[in-house]
Amino acid sequence: MNAVVATSVFAVFMVAAVALGLLALRGRGKGGGLAEWSVGGRSLGPAFIWVLMAGEGYTSFSYLGAAGWGYNYGAPVLYVVAYMSCGYAIGYVVGPMLWGYARRHGLVGITDMVAHRFGRPWLGAVVAVLATVFLLPYIQLQITGMGVVLSVISYGAVSLNWAYFVAFAVTTGFVVVSGLRGSAWVSVLKDILVIATLGFLAFYVPLHYFDGYGPFLDRLVTEKSDWLTLPGHGGGGSGGSGLGELWFISTTFLNSLTVVIFPTTVAGYLGARNADALRRNAMYLPAYNVLLFVPMLLGLAALFVVPGLAGAESNLALFKLVVDSLPAWAVGVIGVAAGLSSIVPMAVFMLVIGTMWGRSVLSLVPRLAERQKSAAQVVVVVAGGLALLLTYTAPNTLVRLSLISYEGMAQLLPMVLLALVWRRLTFRGAFSGLIVGVAVVCVLVFSGNDPLGGVNAGLVALAANLAVALAVTFAGPRDADPRPDAEVLAHDPVGEEGDPLAVTRAARAASDHRV
Repeated sequence: MNAVVATSVFAVFMVAAVALGLLALRGRGKGGGLAEWSVGGRSLGPAFIWVLMAGEGYTSFSYLGAAGWGYNYGAPVLYVVAYMSCGYAIGYVVGPMLWGYARRHGLVGITDMVAHRFGRPWLGAVVAVLATVFLLPYIQLQITGMGVVLSVISYGAVSLNWAYFVAFAVTTGFVVVSGLRGSAWVSVLKDILVIATLGFLAFYVPLHYFDGYGPFLDRLVTEKSDWLTLPGHGGGGSGGSGLGELWFISTTFLNSLTVVIFPTTVAGYLGARNADALRRNAMYLPAYNVLLFVPMLLGLAALFVVPGLAGAESNLALFKLVVDSLPAWAVGVIGVAAGLSSIVPMAVFMLVIGTMWGRSVLSLVPRLAERQKSAAQVVVVVAGGLALLLTYTAPNTLVRLSLISYEGMAQLLPMVLLALVWRRLTFRGAFSGLIVGVAVVCVLVFSGNDPLGGVNAGLVALAANLAVALAVTFAGPRDADPRPDAEVLAHDPVGEEGDPLAVTRAARAASDHRV
């Protein structure tokens, strides 16, 4: 009976979420072209951009991975709060720049930007392939997360394998039809449920299991002190985790830079109605990260309630508490919040992959050039299927999957970001650096040398990437590109037509003139 109640609540909310996503398309005919599907027609206001970009911080990782790493290691998981807050600060500058660059040139993603910057359409295709490789683990992360949620809230009635397939099927169908606009609408429902459920659990779990925060924290300090300092539990010695101060600093630094050019983050940038919406969100979103402390703390609470979870089982730490202590209907509601925290970001990741391929890869085929949106939708299904296959054949802990994605995507930083602000960087330099960076990160990760000497392997690879890019740039000839800087480089569109700051400044100037 508990399984029936919980899964029924889950199913009702899922149907409502899909219906809400479809409702977002009212009055838009058949959904418009690729720009409407992939970046919401560049017309999303501050509220929708807020919830859409907040989805980057509240994925299935929030409910499962953060609690799981809190359970396994403790303090090292705080890097998530650190890098996202720093990333928003960098995004205050980078977001409007990328938004303005894409708007001026009619671009819909990072592959477009790279192809336009270096004047080589095939380069966009190469970047699309690489970005897809490094995004697939993140989609796998979301499939794993939603599958775990569905299996646990059904009290084991739904097997993990079937739960993974349901996660894939629901999300694929949703994103193919609704696009970015639908994801933004569903993000509103998701955020309401996330705030409500995490807020409830933050008070309920310590009171229910420990009679309050005081006894819980006293017990934590007394019995589990290793979890409260870096490098966390199991971190010391030659065979430790290596998640010490150097790892924390290097990972925070690398991820805060990478998150601003992550394809899904850029999709959020480009969906904005104006650059000012991005500036405001960059200021307010760090406050939203406070909620991330809740699953981390609950993961530590689970150490005392459900000891002995190992490996990928640690992802169940939070939901073991939920199923153990709450009625079935409440389990279902919390499952919905966690499920939507998988669907929304997974939908955006799949949409971004489809957009990159439809715009930068398949468009190079003459027969497909005029059917970019339909080609992109086919790619969404294929990418989701590949991620599902990886979920079955190469399972991993959620945080490990997240780190692999960021370490690989970081190698695009010189080509995507540095190239847009520094004209001197040549194609040969950027491309050579990219090849070296990707090679180094793959060797280090798959040989088990991540971190390397305590430093995040992605940062080591990025350093090699930059060194090669600069060496080749200065040693080789300049690119023969006759276009002016205004056509090639990006800048913050403050004061340009369409930017609210321009209206504000004009009003102030008129007022000063009258005075």
